Amino acid sequence: MIPGQANGTSLRADEAASAYLDVVFDIPLARSFTYRADEKGQAAPGKRVMAPFGRREILGYVVGLSAGAPQGLEEGTIKAIRRVVDQEPIFGPRDLELARWMASYYLCGPGEALAAMIPSGRRAGNYTHFSDETEDGEPVLSCEQREALEGLAALAEITPADPLKTGRSGAAMAYLYGITGSGKTEVFLRLAERVLAAGKAVIYLVPEISLTHQTASLIRRRFGSAAAAFHSAMTGSERLTEWMRIRRGERRIVAGPRSAVFAPAENLGLIIIDEEHDGSYKSGNTPRYHARQIAMRRCAGEGALLLLGSATPSAEAWKLMKEGSLRRFTLTRRLSGGKPPEIIPVGIEKTEGCLSAELKEEIRATARMGRQTILFLNRRGFAYFYHCRSCGFELSCKRCSVSLTYHKSRNRAVCHYCGYETPPPPACPQCGSLEASFSGFGTEFIEEEVQKTFPDLRFRRADADTTGRKGSLQEILEVFRAGGIDILLGTQMVAKGLNFPGVRLVGVVFADTGLHLPDFRAAERTFSLIVQVAGRAGRYFPDGRVIVQTLREQDPAIREACSLNVDGFYENELAQREILGFPPYTRLIRFTLRSRKEAKVQRAAARLAALAVPLLVPEDEILGPAECPIGIQNGNYRRHILLRGRRMGPLHRAASSALHLYEAEKDPAVYVEADVDPVHLL
Repeated sequence: MIPGQANGTSLRADEAASAYLDVVFDIPLARSFTYRADEKGQAAPGKRVMAPFGRREILGYVVGLSAGAPQGLEEGTIKAIRRVVDQEPIFGPRDLELARWMASYYLCGPGEALAAMIPSGRRAGNYTHFSDETEDGEPVLSCEQREALEGLAALAEITPADPLKTGRSGAAMAYLYGITGSGKTEVFLRLAERVLAAGKAVIYLVPEISLTHQTASLIRRRFGSAAAAFHSAMTGSERLTEWMRIRRGERRIVAGPRSAVFAPAENLGLIIIDEEHDGSYKSGNTPRYHARQIAMRRCAGEGALLLLGSATPSAEAWKLMKEGSLRRFTLTRRLSGGKPPEIIPVGIEKTEGCLSAELKEEIRATARMGRQTILFLNRRGFAYFYHCRSCGFELSCKRCSVSLTYHKSRNRAVCHYCGYETPPPPACPQCGSLEASFSGFGTEFIEEEVQKTFPDLRFRRADADTTGRKGSLQEILEVFRAGGIDILLGTQMVAKGLNFPGVRLVGVVFADTGLHLPDFRAAERTFSLIVQVAGRAGRYFPDGRVIVQTLREQDPAIREACSLNVDGFYENELAQREILGFPPYTRLIRFTLRSRKEAKVQRAAARLAALAVPLLVPEDEILGPAECPIGIQNGNYRRHILLRGRRMGPLHRAASSALHLYEAEKDPAVYVEADVDPVHLL
C-alpha cells in the first residue's frame, strides 16, 4: 500500500530539510521504506530519488512526507537519500492513488506500479515531436458517422453550446463497432475535437507501434502542437520530456500504445481505445495490467468518457453489447468507394511450397492492374520444426521446452523465447541420420519463394527481424503506401488498422497458426486476425480479394471469418465459453511459479494451492497446480495455478490472502507472478 501524503505539502521549507520520506522501489514488496530527506529539502511526494538499498543505490519514488520519524524507528538509524532526481514532481496525487489501486488489484508492489507508469529516462531532454502545422479541412461524414458522433457527444455530455460538465461521478462507456474501412478513426477524431474545445484532455490508445505512427500523423495534422505521442521507439528522455509537457498542460491530446493510458493529462475528458480486442493492451510483465481496466478506473475517477472501438470486439465487449450494458454505435458501410472484400478459403493439403496456385494467380492479376498485395503470416524465421525421420529426434531449445526456429539469413537455429541460438545441425544429433531437417515455414521461407516466383515485382518483408532499426518499420510502410512496393510480407504488425489505398489483394499464407495453441482464446484471436488483415484489401475499390490458405476450412473461426459472419462467430464462441466456464462468464487469476530447481517449484506450487483452497468461496474453484504449456523457459521450470470464479471480489480476496500467507515463508529460489484477468495461458 502507498501511504497517504496529506501532510506532505504542508511542511515549511525549514521543516522539509529535516523531514522523513516514504519511498517505494521497483521491487515485489507491498510496502514503503523510510529515509531522511536531503539537506536542501527538495524531496517531495511525486519526485524520484536515489537512495541506499542494501549494498546498492537504486531509484525510488517518494510517496509520502512527514515532519517526524515514524513510531518505532530511532532517528539515528534512518538513512538519508543520496540525491533528488527531479526538479518538479512527475507524479501528482491522482497518479499516486492510481498506483496504489494498481498495486492492490494486480497483486504487485507499489513501486512496480509506479515504474510501469513513468517513462524510462532520468532527465528530460529537448525533444519535440509535433509541429504547429494543422490540417486544412476535414472529410465529410456519412449519415452513420454523424449519428454515432452526436450520440457519443451526448454520452460525454458535450454539445456545441454546452461544454463538458465537471464533477460528474462514475464513467460513461460506449463502443464504436464498425467494419474495416467504415470511418471509425474520423469519428474518434471529431469527438476528440469537441472534447478539446470543451477544455478537456484526450488519450488515444492504439495497440501497435506501426499504428502509433499512422495515428500520430493524423493527430499532428489535425491538432498541431496540442498533441503528444508516446511509444517504445522514443528514448527515455524523449518520453519524459513529453510526460512533463502533458503534466503542465502543454499537450492536451496524447496518442500511443498501452503505456500512454498513464499519461498525466489534467482535466481528462475522453479515453479512446482503438482495436480494443488486441492482446497487446495487456502487459506481459509485472504488473500485468490491462490498459482497458486502467482506462475504466481513470474515467470513473475523473468523470471522463471511455470509448472502445473495433471491427472485431473482444468476447467480453461483445457479450456486454448484446446484453445492452455497453452502448453500441455501429458503422456498416465502407467509405472511399470500397466494399467488403471477397474472401476465399483455399485448402493447401497438396500445395508444394507455401503459395497455392490460386494465390499466385491473384498476385499476378493484382500486379497487372498496377495494384498491391499484402502477404500475412504471424511466424517469423525460415522454418520452425526440426525432426529426424529415422529416430524421431526433435531439436529444442536447451533452456526452454520449445522448438528452435531456423533463420536462414543468419544460418542459426534460434529460440524466440530466451534468445538461445546454435548453428543448424548437418545431421541428426542423436543418430547421425541425414534424414533430418527443418520443416514448416516462416516469413523468411515465404520471402524466398516469392522472390523466385515473382522476380520482376518489388518486394519487402516487415517483421521483428527486419524492423529492429529505429524508424525502419515506418519507412517500409511509407514506401508501401506511396506505391513503391508491389508485395509486402509481414507479421501481425501489418495486419490491422493500417490504411493502404493501393491494396487489392491480401493473402493469409497459413491461417491455422494460432489455432494449435493450448489457450481458450485461440479461436477468438484467429478469427480476429483473419478479419483484420482481410480489411486491408479493397478499401478504396470494390474489387478487394482475400485468399485464406488453411488445412482446416471447416473450423468455426476460419469458416466464419471467411464469410465475415461476426454475429455467428461470437454466438458460437460465447456458447462454448459458457459451457466450459471461461471468461466472460467467469473471472480468472493465474499464479505462475518458476525456479531453476524442478522439485522446488513443484513444492512451492503445491503449497500455494493448498493455502488458496480453503480461502475460496464454495462456488469458486482451483485448477492445478500443473505444468505450464511452456514447461521450461530460459532454464526455469514453470508451474501455474488458476483460480476461477463468477465474481472477482471474493476470488481476488482469496488470491491476495493466499499470496500473503505464502510469502510469509516463501522459498527465495522460487519466483511467483500473479496475473489478474490473464489473456494468455502459455
